[in-house]
Amino acid sequence: MNSTARQGNDPGLGPDGRDDPILVVGPAWVGDMVMAGSLFMALKRRWPGRPIDVLAPATTLPVLDFMPQVRRGIAQPLGHGRFGLAERRRLGRSLRDTGYGTAYVLPRSWKSALVPFFARVPERIGYWGEARIGLLNRPRRLDKRRLGRTVERFVALAGPADTVPAVDPPRLAVPAAAISSVRAEVLPDIKAGNRLLALCPGAEYGPAKRWPAANAGRFAALATAAGWSVCLIGGPKDREIAGAIRELAPGARDLTGRTTLAQAIALIAGADQVVSNDSGLMHVAAALGRPQVALFGSSSPAHTPPLSTDARTIALDLPCQPCFARECPLGHLNCLVGITPERVMAEIAP
Repeated sequence: MNSTARQGNDPGLGPDGRDDPILVVGPAWVGDMVMAGSLFMALKRRWPGRPIDVLAPATTLPVLDFMPQVRRGIAQPLGHGRFGLAERRRLGRSLRDTGYGTAYVLPRSWKSALVPFFARVPERIGYWGEARIGLLNRPRRLDKRRLGRTVERFVALAGPADTVPAVDPPRLAVPAAAISSVRAEVLPDIKAGNRLLALCPGAEYGPAKRWPAANAGRFAALATAAGWSVCLIGGPKDREIAGAIRELAPGARDLTGRTTLAQAIALIAGADQVVSNDSGLMHVAAALGRPQVALFGSSSPAHTPPLSTDARTIALDLPCQPCFARECPLGHLNCLVGITPERVMAEIAP
């Protein structure tokens, strides 16, 4: 168990010959899980013979189905914010016979490091946070100035300390058959040749990252008039804003809360254009290489940009930006109200 098992010339192994599995404690947010794909790619380059398993909340696990670097996802049974020491101990003990040699703990909370500790993974790597002394035995200090982007912080864990890594953008692989099947199921009235624009109006983080419904609705109406088939994609929490958008653009199809995350990923993979806030689906669109426009309010494209050459970002760079707040501390949301539908229309692919 947990050994540097086969040494020698096996071409499937890295230069140090390791083939023991890796456990990654993954993020609780969809966008962060997409960005973690760059870490999985870096680990596979370093150790092609080591399987990668990812422990994460069930809500983010569907992303892994489109990442060939990952062997399996393991559901974290605890809801957001729950400590659950006994459950984490049981889960960790259940993984002891898996033979993990290394664990990478991406969240910086104390509780997120418990499962690898209870699983007795011999090498446990992550950034200092919440006094995780003992839980991590290969801790790293995070220099936020040197590692400004979230994806860099993830990938840096795979290499030597105190280095700024080269980052390969994450990529999601969706089979063409899956795209056709989902589109036929949920958008049967849109012909294959129609230009499909996926408008993702939500942002789980909070309203300070959501383009107001009045702006999004007028944009959807403009896009529909320009010949786009507009569909609204998001989760159940986005139903309210989607309803407000459809009042201004009744021709838009509302799919919010009506698809699984896997179906939403397949729909975006087949879209000709994506418009979104800084959200998980923004990172999905980037990892799928779709033409997209991403709108930034309280957050910053310098920190969590869409990692794609086909992405364009809009941020007004007001003096109050970025504040990284969930709700506008000034009460006006000018950073997003000021992004006009006409400006977004000017940015989308012709």
